[in-house]
Amino acid sequence: MNNAPIGVFDSGLGGLTAVRQLRRLLPNEDIVYFGDTGRVPYGTRSNSTIKRYAMQDAKFLLKHKVKIVIAACGTVSSVASNLKNDLPVPYTGVVSPTCFAAAKVTENKKIGVIGTSATINSHSYRDLIHSFDSEIEVVEQDCPLFVPLVENGFIDKDDPITRLTIERYLKPVIDAKVDTIILGCTHYPIIKEAISAVVGSSVKLIDSGKETAIYAAKILKENNLLCDENRTGKCEFYVSDTPDGFENVARVFLGENVEHTVEQINIELY
Repeated sequence: MNNAPIGVFDSGLGGLTAVRQLRRLLPNEDIVYFGDTGRVPYGTRSNSTIKRYAMQDAKFLLKHKVKIVIAACGTVSSVASNLKNDLPVPYTGVVSPTCFAAAKVTENKKIGVIGTSATINSHSYRDLIHSFDSEIEVVEQDCPLFVPLVENGFIDKDDPITRLTIERYLKPVIDAKVDTIILGCTHYPIIKEAISAVVGSSVKLIDSGKETAIYAAKILKENNLLCDENRTGKCEFYVSDTPDGFENVARVFLGENVEHTVEQINIELY
């Protein structure tokens, strides 16, 4: 048993969707979350910048003596996949567990992948899916306005701005007749209902946060790192920009009211 916390980071607050799933799966575990709100979005940055940011984020979590580092960020998982080689604890991003889930459920072997521009340009999801099954057709589409939509509260499936944006981006994916779509950014599950309303209920949407949480739990179990079950886990939240309004935003991502304090830190020190 190991009562050290789970470490989770993202470029902003989208990674809280992974925290939400972790808390459902592993309610006894402590979690330390860092959202790099001062430098969001990562998806428009150069690869070298993304890699530098990711290492700083991981170093911050390691200062809290976490037992695993989870990059709950599609961009980092795609561009900085070698991060695991530089860490003294187990690591996972979102790409591998999400691709595995999508390849397992597709019936017509046509999978759509949506994410930030950096994620899509890296072709990380496409390449990994093809390593599982080279016959699967992968349709990639970047959706750079989805993160701003979510972070500014445009999440209702009946909001015309949200719906029109989704329709504009996902037309090539729909036209390709995919039966499965990977939500390749942890912000996207927040508008999952709106996306489903556009693509149709027959299309399976793969939540990267959920699949990553399931995989992280598997890693912890295999390495005998699960905590004592006779306890209730707690969460610590850190951001790199002002924490004003954190509770309102966190309520959206976590799906519950939060009364946690959040601390602003200087990530450039790491």
